[in-house]
Amino acid sequence: MPSSPSRRRLLATGAGAALGLGALGTSPASATPAVPAAPTAARAGSGSEETRSLDELYRAALAEGGKLVVYAGGDTPTQQDGTKAAFLKRFPDIDLTLIVDYSKYHDVRIDNQLATGTLVPDVVQLQTLQDFVRWKSQGRLLHYRPAGFSKVHEKFKDPQGAWVAIAAIGFSFMYGPDAAGADAPRTPLDLLDARWKGRIASSFPHDDDAVLYLYSLYVKHYGWDFVARLAAQDVRFARGSNSPGDAVRAGQYAIGVGGSGAPLSTGPVKWVMPESAPFMAWGQRAAILKAAAHTTAAKLYLNWQLSTATQASAFNGWSVRTDITPPAGLKPVWEYPNAHLDGFPRFMSDRAEVERLKQTFALYFGEVEGDPTPGFLGLRPGA
Repeated sequence: MPSSPSRRRLLATGAGAALGLGALGTSPASATPAVPAAPTAARAGSGSEETRSLDELYRAALAEGGKLVVYAGGDTPTQQDGTKAAFLKRFPDIDLTLIVDYSKYHDVRIDNQLATGTLVPDVVQLQTLQDFVRWKSQGRLLHYRPAGFSKVHEKFKDPQGAWVAIAAIGFSFMYGPDAAGADAPRTPLDLLDARWKGRIASSFPHDDDAVLYLYSLYVKHYGWDFVARLAAQDVRFARGSNSPGDAVRAGQYAIGVGGSGAPLSTGPVKWVMPESAPFMAWGQRAAILKAAAHTTAAKLYLNWQLSTATQASAFNGWSVRTDITPPAGLKPVWEYPNAHLDGFPRFMSDRAEVERLKQTFALYFGEVEGDPTPGFLGLRPGA
């Protein structure tokens, strides 16, 4: 396989500074690699769904040059290793470069690359949902409907095909079954129990907008007094939505707040989907940049992501497609009103409110250098 450009060089192209946000886990879907043959002509117009098979797209992508670069939102460089391995198992001759970084850093890289004519990625899949709206309005995105687009839930796609969600992700709190015992927390309010003091790990809400939205839902449901009392629980804050689950998995903390998970998983980390209390879910959007160098390979990638095999193997049991039934005990994510599926896109579009909430939570949790304890806001720590 041809050698891929270095991650450092690919990120340095254009402005090449900073880092961003999001999370996406995809379990490998088993399939037999196709044998390349002569490419066929495209049969999908701009207003219709793709009609070529994955094998046909694969052959066309190889004829295009066989290269593909994806910028994916995530917390750690290896977070998309499973996705990459599954894609290359199915399409072994594609030279895939998949770079994971925080979405809020990927998007500024892309903006600078577009401004300087040094675009690197073909596909972007990010948590910063507002960027897709902005890039569409700027004419930066290729309008394209992969096969199965009509089966994607309406909340998970742009009607004109500028972007489509390739995964449904939920954020909530979680616990270690052994550490929490029989009386494990069932709602966010249970986290205020005195026995959890010093035993809770959380993502920084001021650093990750999905975590920030989750915390904002807690405020709407319980009030700011909930945040004041949680601040008195000596919560360990760390960067990255992976950090709470990692801390619980390692046995360092009994409870984690602000991370993704699978509702039906039983351990070693139990992710909690409350019956009526809030959690949050959204569709991880993906799009092909109009100026991409490898548009056919990018189309192959989106068609593979939306294929029934890939969608049916989602790590959390949720698909963005309406024709894939979740495992027993789970409903489609859009059937949970307490997931606030409509809320996160609106939240992400109001950047002034996002910034205000970031600073407010930073003050409550003492995350700003020089700030006193939460009591400086007139709160009663531990009240």
